[in-house]
Amino acid sequence: MIDVTNRFKRRLAAGPSAPLGSWLMAAAPSTAEAMGHVGFDFLVVDMEHVPIDLGDLAHILRAIGCTGAAPVVRLPWNDQVMVKRVLDLGAETVMVPFVESAEEARAAVSFARYPPTGVRGVAAVHRASRFGRASDYLGRADAETFVIVQLETPRAIARLAEIAAVPGVDALFVGPGDLSAAMGRMGQVGHAEVQALIAQAAQGAKAVGKPIGIVGPNPDMVARFLDYGYSFAAVASDVAMMTGRAADWLGTLRGAGASPQGGPTAAY
Repeated sequence: MIDVTNRFKRRLAAGPSAPLGSWLMAAAPSTAEAMGHVGFDFLVVDMEHVPIDLGDLAHILRAIGCTGAAPVVRLPWNDQVMVKRVLDLGAETVMVPFVESAEEARAAVSFARYPPTGVRGVAAVHRASRFGRASDYLGRADAETFVIVQLETPRAIARLAEIAAVPGVDALFVGPGDLSAAMGRMGQVGHAEVQALIAQAAQGAKAVGKPIGIVGPNPDMVARFLDYGYSFAAVASDVAMMTGRAADWLGTLRGAGASPQGGPTAAY
């Protein structure tokens, strides 16, 4: 039997440590493959802010598939057609941006599930079904598909409990960059007010028993998020790590020293 098991779902459930990942902003299969071999538990393929089309996504998923990392595909929007096509391409875990209500969460879940619980279109032969060779795919797909909804505004976090209660919402994810902007603190993820709301979201998710993830620009901030109680976390991105290390080395060679600790506040 051909395996269609969702590796991200299994890793998150296995514990005891929180899965650690990074963001992919380079839109390059080679970079995705290299990051996968570093040892990250998951890698977020960002289709919202990166020029990745569906053909690119297939190549990136193949590249990650050669490694031990699990892909998480961040969709460009909560769109039925896009969800269907991304799942057919082999994404098993999808992240839906900017969900602010239970109604929007229900829509996201329905797009990712086959009838009768959802509205995902049915095809027998595509990359997700191993081109039809995984004969049990249609029967297992709903159970293996993992839906993460992003909370990116104070309004969304205020509604965390009702969003988390939607059947089929498997995990939550706080977007600190958009959250800080929505709070009038653009680029100030470390501001005390922003941090307080980030901590509140972790506490709220724990209260309702729902996994919650986040991304941070550097290890120190990610460690702080994990201390708040986040279930999984991503640190920076492939491009941020590459440019940050390049700037440090170039500064050293030119006698200017390393770049400021932590680099940009939105490195993903």
